[in-house]
Amino acid sequence: MRSKRVVTAVAAGAAVAMALSACGGGSSSSSNAAGEFDAANKGQVFNASDRKGGTLKVANPGTWDSLDPGETYYGYSWNFARLYSRALVTFKPAPGDGSTELVPDLAESLGVPSDGGKTWTYKLREGIKFEDGKPVTSKDVAYAVLRSTDKEEFPHGPAYFEQYLNLPADYKGPYKTPTVDTSSAITTPDDRTVVFHLKQAFGGFDYFAQLSQTAPVPQAEDKGKRYKEKIVSTGPYKFETNEIDKRFTLVRNDQWDPATDPNRKALPDRYEVEMGVEANDVDNRLLSGDLHVEVTGNGIQQASLSRVLGDPALKAQADNPGSPRLNYTSIVPTVAPLDNLDCRKAIEFAADRASYQNAYGGPFSGGDIASTVLPPQIPGHQKFDLYASPESKGDVDKAKQALAACGKPDGFETNIAYRAERPKEKAAAESLQQSLARVGIKLTLKAFPEGDYFSQFAGNPGYVVKNNLGLVVNSWGADWNDGFGFLSQIVDSRVIRENGGSSNISVRLPEVDSQLDAAFAEVDNAKREQAWGEIDKAVMEQAVILPGVYAKFLLLRGKGLTNVFINESYGMYDYTALGLSG
Repeated sequence: MRSKRVVTAVAAGAAVAMALSACGGGSSSSSNAAGEFDAANKGQVFNASDRKGGTLKVANPGTWDSLDPGETYYGYSWNFARLYSRALVTFKPAPGDGSTELVPDLAESLGVPSDGGKTWTYKLREGIKFEDGKPVTSKDVAYAVLRSTDKEEFPHGPAYFEQYLNLPADYKGPYKTPTVDTSSAITTPDDRTVVFHLKQAFGGFDYFAQLSQTAPVPQAEDKGKRYKEKIVSTGPYKFETNEIDKRFTLVRNDQWDPATDPNRKALPDRYEVEMGVEANDVDNRLLSGDLHVEVTGNGIQQASLSRVLGDPALKAQADNPGSPRLNYTSIVPTVAPLDNLDCRKAIEFAADRASYQNAYGGPFSGGDIASTVLPPQIPGHQKFDLYASPESKGDVDKAKQALAACGKPDGFETNIAYRAERPKEKAAAESLQQSLARVGIKLTLKAFPEGDYFSQFAGNPGYVVKNNLGLVVNSWGADWNDGFGFLSQIVDSRVIRENGGSSNISVRLPEVDSQLDAAFAEVDNAKREQAWGEIDKAVMEQAVILPGVYAKFLLLRGKGLTNVFINESYGMYDYTALGLSG
């Protein structure tokens, strides 16, 4: 998941989901009302309160990829979308380990597997309505999932449903092929029951069901890619105004019934959200009390770091969660001369990863230097470094040897892409520009808007080749804490879409695709986890990903916030729990 925290491990086989259904809540937590460093981290709740009322002010340095639950793939967006939409299941809004537990949301229970885990059934709670008062039915859920499979209309979202549902070969979504029978993939035997049919068994299907793509959409109100302009809410809030890519406001949805929703407190009366707010300005406004939340969860910028850490009063507003997330750079083999393995290895050896770490804020707020694709927290992680260098500052001699081997002894030129609204990504690109210049590799920096970064630019294969984007700065956290949940959307070549939208632009290895399929079907946990490490090594041997840092963040709590805690599933504050002190 783009900028998303990972969650608890999932084992293959239908027994897993049944075990999850029976398990209880997570770790215990304490309420911490004192203003002190890390007060909302490590299973703690900062300033617990059930007070309702007030306007919660939110800023985004960039723009959403989409507010439509069916086509978004940023972790903060999944977290925030739970305010206005409800998926079949969700991650428990609780501090610490409790937030890694899947719990029913729109559905009465977690999924019920049958047919050896190839079929999954969900029954909706009674009494759930859209904001216009119409009842939510199983057909609204089925339609929402089916529309999300049209990646020409919705390029941003994950591709699990079109990959793993047993859809007809000629199905291209409800807009292009409305008469194609999809009962082989989804059935709705009654208004409250929806049944999913998979191509092969998968014991972790509840993790698919928690995707925002299962949030119901009334077909009569659907406007395709324009649905994001007027989303029909099922959550406790609805859109009052929505100026796309500029700002929007949420107000209470009077058709939301808290009796049907055990997961949301719905404390504020209103949310005011601004987009395109310069990142350093966001920090300043959080510290001054003008904002409550920086929504992306990427932490404060380098310019604010020493100021916050050096002032005890400001540091008391900060939390420092770790995250099984990788900040990295894709090395694109479809852009010459990076179609040559030795040219790609030259970049791996020349990169100063200590400088890359500093670009993200150093070990405290940036994270640990990475040498693998899988972060250490993911089951199956293996510790290795195929491109080791003294003090992680790069090996110039080995880089020059690789350049000679690829026929570019004097180096070459290429471009590096990053998100314009993310100063840390720009700093990482500048770091690589400096360290690669030592061996004659000249990088030209190219900034692109966050909202369309993957759909139009750095995730669009044609654009990448045409514009010589040999390097693409990226960041990834798993959709759930398993090798499949982490790797499948960034190393599987089959998720690459010619019209753009995939987070994978550089890993095009058929042998890795086969390894992923074998690991997906493996029911032995030990063998499954070993497979993830082997896939990681196979990707690194081809030098198509340059690992940067295993991420860590320094988040700021806005003044007046209540019920603040880190949701481990998102690696940031839980937006459904927040309130205001007055």
